[in-house]
Amino acid sequence: MSVRYAVPPPPVVSLPILGSDERFPVHRIFCVGRNYAEHAREMGYNPEREAPFFFMKAANCIVADGGAFPYPEHTQDVHHEIELVVALKTGGRDIAEAAARDNIFGYAVGLDMTRRDIQSEAKRMARPWDAAKAFDHAAPCSAVRPAREIGHPESGSIWLDVNGASRQRGDLKELIWKVPEIIAHLSALFTLAPGDLIFTGTPAGVAAVKRGDRLSGGVEGIAALEVTVT
Repeated sequence: MSVRYAVPPPPVVSLPILGSDERFPVHRIFCVGRNYAEHAREMGYNPEREAPFFFMKAANCIVADGGAFPYPEHTQDVHHEIELVVALKTGGRDIAEAAARDNIFGYAVGLDMTRRDIQSEAKRMARPWDAAKAFDHAAPCSAVRPAREIGHPESGSIWLDVNGASRQRGDLKELIWKVPEIIAHLSALFTLAPGDLIFTGTPAGVAAVKRGDRLSGGVEGIAALEVTVT
């Protein structure tokens, strides 16, 4: 018997897979906060290695590579944050760090777009960040490159240019919490599942964007990402 729904079910959100006609279905988006020391410093925080913390975006925040990022309402200060993205093929609870990579399908490049003024107000009032981080179109993301082709990179440049001018520069080796550690910590808090994405944090240089800006970034050996602010 076919299932009947009271309202139309939402479409499956997916990303292209480099070199394949298949697509990667997106389940949830987890994000790691302050995972590069220099970014922690520029935000006014202690850059020491402390327990990682996480926040989430909805799957429908995804904007496919080459798409448009509509400047959101109710803000005057939207910032870019370029990040390595991990795409999971399997999951589970309490995944051991040594087994973490076995759950990875591949890697991508994403932008954690942030309504910084709303986030600052939420921090001041000790309120959640959802309105600052999980708004529509807040997660532009590149195609996914399978790990079977590139392995599991531990170093490599990560960058973002805005209108051809350099904004963010870093290296994956500067991650405070490495990818296997992130998966181990995250799986202690959530039962991870196929299709989950993990945005692993951004290097220093975050700054405001405006309508008409062209954002171009990438991670060495993985993918590039281009987005236009409309």
